[in-house]
Amino acid sequence: MTDRQPTFRTLLLASRPLSWINTAYPFAAVYLLTTGRIDAALIVGTIFFLVPYNLAMYGVNDVFDYESDLANPRKGGAEGAKLPPRLHRATLVAAAALTIPFVIALVVLGRDQPMSWLILAVSLFAVVAYSVRGLRFKEIPVLDSSTSSTHFVTPGLYALALADTTITMPIIVTMIAFFCWGMASHAFGAVQDIIPDREAGIGSIATALGAAWTVRFAVLMWVAAGALMLFTPWPANLAALAALPYIAIVAPYLGVDDARSALANRAWRKFLIINYVVGFGVTMLLILCSVEGLFA
Repeated sequence: MTDRQPTFRTLLLASRPLSWINTAYPFAAVYLLTTGRIDAALIVGTIFFLVPYNLAMYGVNDVFDYESDLANPRKGGAEGAKLPPRLHRATLVAAAALTIPFVIALVVLGRDQPMSWLILAVSLFAVVAYSVRGLRFKEIPVLDSSTSSTHFVTPGLYALALADTTITMPIIVTMIAFFCWGMASHAFGAVQDIIPDREAGIGSIATALGAAWTVRFAVLMWVAAGALMLFTPWPANLAALAALPYIAIVAPYLGVDDARSALANRAWRKFLIINYVVGFGVTMLLILCSVEGLFA
């Protein structure tokens, strides 16, 4: 019993509970606000993108990044587990065991919307391709940030497909802006890992571009996200302001060199908090937009 408790806690830690909302929220918010109903698809999809999806995404990553995580001082807490080798198999089995039943249920629930199957397949492929040997998209500069962003955008796209939502220009622009936000977030997050990644022989957008240029790339992507939202109708265009807090916290690191790249973790911790604050604001805005019928 004493062995099972640490194992459970470690697997829970590997799923990054602080980040659960980042994948469950896009699905739940989009589905609920576009359909206006609470049904089996909403409940099953939200639970799936809350826990199983994150265990599959982060747990698999921790298994295949074990060597580099050992040398990474920020791992071993809320920002990622240092999974001992004895738990690698258990992690992969748990991720599959939790994910497969939900995927089957979602496929059945979306039987009248085949596009939802395609988007779900792309989402799951991105989860696997990011980390597993033979693919390792996380080691291909720019593709790593694109794949990471796909992890967070596809739950929202999946909700649109599952709900058979009519795709409007505001929706298209919003999703592209969200994708830019995801790329920016991943790129900046990679800056703090430059040294341990290089020591482990792992490539990333940050190891390729260097700390300063990666931060600048992240800022550019956040600016693009904000600028795109300006082209959506009022009051949706107020979401452009959501880019400002992220730009503000990373601005001091625009000139950071690789030797001091680990200092970016200070801003990253603020980033995790800002996500919740900005998320609340965006939720209020989404509700208002739903009332106005902008995304219906």
